[in-house]
Parts: sequence; C-alpha cells; structure tokens
Amino acid sequence: MAKKQSTDKPEAETKAEATPPPAGETKPEKAPKPKKPRADKASPDAPAADAAPASAPAASPDAPAAAKAAAGGPPAAKKKGRAPGRPPRRGKKLRNHLRNVVQRLTKDGAVSVAKAVGALKQMKRSKFDETVEIHMSLGIDSTQSEQLIRGTVPLPHGIGKSVRVAVFCQGENIQKAKDAGADVAGADDLIERIQKQNWMEFDVALATQDMMGKVSRLGKVLGPRGLMPTPKAGTVVTGDVANAVREFKAGKVEFRTDKGGNVHAGVGKISFEDNKLVDNIHTFVEAVRAAKPTGIKGNYIKSVTLCSTMSPGVAVAV
Repeated sequence: MAKKQSTDKPEAETKAEATPPPAGETKPEKAPKPKKPRADKASPDAPAADAAPASAPAASPDAPAAAKAAAGGPPAAKKKGRAPGRPPRRGKKLRNHLRNVVQRLTKDGAVSVAKAVGALKQMKRSKFDETVEIHMSLGIDSTQSEQLIRGTVPLPHGIGKSVRVAVFCQGENIQKAKDAGADVAGADDLIERIQKQNWMEFDVALATQDMMGKVSRLGKVLGPRGLMPTPKAGTVVTGDVANAVREFKAGKVEFRTDKGGNVHAGVGKISFEDNKLVDNIHTFVEAVRAAKPTGIKGNYIKSVTLCSTMSPGVAVAV
C-alpha cells in the first residue's frame, strides 16, 4: 500500500512566513509570472491576423503602381513637373536682377507717372506684349453699399486689344449696332442662342432700355461672368446705340471696387508710346476720383501702383 505524501512544510519555513517584517520595512513583492500566450483556436497553420512579419518593407508611394503592375495592368505614369503651389526655381541672374530692381524702387519711393512708365519699360524681360495695369487702394468701407464704386471710362488711346461686343436690341438698332462694329446684335434670337446653346463668345454685353425686361432672364447665366448689362456699368444704352458700341470697341474700361476697397484695371500695353500710356493713366485716375462717394471723409486715394504683367509694382505719386 502506497504511503501518503506529507504536505506539512518544514518548521523553519513556517516560522519565516509567520514572522512579520520589522517596522519601516516593506515586504518585497513577488514579480508577476509572465503569461503564456493563448494558442489560437483556429487552425495552427494559420498566421495571426494582428501579427506582421518583421521583414515586411515599409509602404512606399510607388506601392499602388507596383500592385497594378503585379496584377498585369500597365504601370501608372509618374507625374512630372513642379509640385502644385511651388513656383519654379529662379536662376542666379534673375534673382540678382529682381533684388536690384526692388532695392532701387524702394529707394526712389513714389515717383511721377512718366517716371513709372519709363521704369516699367526698362524692367521688361518677357517676349510678349505685356499689359500695363493700375491698382488703386481707396479709403472706403467696402461693407457699406453706398460707398462701393463702379463705373466705366473710355481711354483716349484704347487698351491695345480687340473687344468682342454683343448688343441686345431690336428694330433699326440692330443694323446700327452692326455698322458701328458690334460682333453680334439681336433680340429674341440672341437670347435664345445664349440660353439653349450656352453661347458666350463676347467680352461686353450691351442692351437697350426696351430690351432689359427680356434680358433679365439671362441673369443666372451672365451675372456670374460679370456680363449682365447694368446702368452702373454703362452697359444699358439709353441714347445712341452706335456711339456706345464705338466707345467699348475703342477701349472703354469698366472698374469696380473689390472686398478690400481696391480698384484694378488694364490701361494699355507696354508697347504703347510713353505719352499715350500717361494719358490713359491720368484719365483713369480722374474717373475714379470723380466717382468719390459723398460720405467719404479723409484720404480718398491711399495709394496708386503701376505694374506690367511680369514686373514688380512701382509706386506712383498722384
């Protein structure tokens, strides 16, 4: 008969466990035993879902193209060119040239219109005929509707480009508009062409007073493009249709203030003679000055800047 094993502990171990630790000392805690990983209940040969092989390569931007090529399809072509929002790197000569120009303009400060035009012609580097632009900062509150400025001004020497004019008129005015140089003129047929065919091959739209009731149906089409005829812009003709067409074909410029209270417009080409550009600029500035609202106090024209398409701005004293 097998002897029963004794479960009694030795007397020394029993006394050690029963003796409390002296004051000021703490009994050392036993280190926790490491837990054994649970075996997956699924097939033992199946790899764990969360586990990733240690030698797996990091995801690269070419992974979709490689996956597509592995599937048998043609590899995706890489995009060439500069990143969006980043201009191309300028050469050393161009950087030095622009630095010298900015230093000279900063040193000179605001100059006369004639000197500003001469400076723009000296800075010309591009091969195409650049547009000379004027930018005016006005001391108005753009949140007040009565202080918003809008109007048109015929420049004495034009703007240097052809303007396509469409006229909404009827009766004898159709032939008068065409004889004056209008690209297209008509009544219901022109309205229907714009509505159904979405025809928008014109830069300026004029309308006689008797046609505004019908033209108003095109507000959702012409309005977002800034082509809707309106009395404030001078595109609603109340007098001679032929004279209005000639003015816009010759270079009648429309201006309006933006949200920041600024006015921008093109006043000619860099290939114009100096005196013609000066005349156009003075005419435009005087038209903006004449459109000053009655409630404006203080400085109305804060600053005037001239520039061409590819040049820095030149401050002008007016």
